[in-house]
Amino acid sequence: MPREGAGPDFIEALARGLKVITAFQPHRPSMTLTQVATETGLARPTARRILLTLEELGYVRSSSGGFELTPRVLELGVAYVSSKGLWDVARPHMERLVAKTNESCSIAQLDGSDIVYVARVAVPKIVALRVQIGTRFPALQTSLGKVQLAALPPDEVDRILAEPSRSGLEPHVTPTKEERDAELREVRARGWALTDQQLARGIRSVAAPLRDGSGRVIAGINVNTHAAETPTEKLVEEYLPLLLHTAGEISADFARLETVPQVTAS
Repeated sequence: MPREGAGPDFIEALARGLKVITAFQPHRPSMTLTQVATETGLARPTARRILLTLEELGYVRSSSGGFELTPRVLELGVAYVSSKGLWDVARPHMERLVAKTNESCSIAQLDGSDIVYVARVAVPKIVALRVQIGTRFPALQTSLGKVQLAALPPDEVDRILAEPSRSGLEPHVTPTKEERDAELREVRARGWALTDQQLARGIRSVAAPLRDGSGRVIAGINVNTHAAETPTEKLVEEYLPLLLHTAGEISADFARLETVPQVTAS
């Protein structure tokens, strides 16, 4: 097999071992030695030595003339998850979205009648409002808040919005109850929300919901723009598809995290 790495510190044997582990997939949970060698491009003797080493370490076991992974492989993923917070997992997806749009991206969660920012990847642009982790805004005037409010029963929305905001910000626009209910119905039907200078002049954004493995909305993610620079058409036609794709990827990662066994020390 040709060398894949570069540099004097590259450990080819380790790379080959990882290649064998990742060769096992849901559609091929068990493979013979020949299948492993074919799938990885390794010589049969090399594949055999790697499989026997992994078996001795407890990551692979023999089964019906073939080999399969053991639950111990999950420890490799648990080590990563344990070292990362939930929003750290989302950050690489946000960074890729920002690179494509050159606009800031944020994640926020509902807290009473406010949203609270929990993750953000910003670009150096002058905007009307300063945003950082922990910043609070009234939920109803933000796209991040709308996608989360739209996922709630109407009576729950009434209860939440009856609570006073703790943001200290007076929104630029406050809709009537009828306008609010109509907009949330629309957001619920189409699956995303748009805010055009409702929170403050010059602020325009589009948001999508983030879901856990059960489909429950647990947060919102947005692309935030300056109204003078980005027309609504560009926000919806160009940025929204990218945002929806990113929201789907992050939600899938959240769902996968929920399947990781919780390890507790005795």
